Amino acid sequence: MEQTVVRCAEGHVFSTASFPMQQAERLGPGRLVRCPKCARLRSVVPVALEKR
Repeated sequence: MEQTVVRCAEGHVFSTASFPMQQAERLGPGRLVRCPKCARLRSVVPVALEKR
């Protein structure tokens, strides 16, 4: 399963394998995922990683 790097509403950046429905455009990029740093369900969005 592919890991996705995301940022929660509090600004914490982490990776998750459970970022469902990434291609659902009508729902927007945000999803609810449990943040491991603040231990709450938070709205998260994918982080654009720069290529080096």
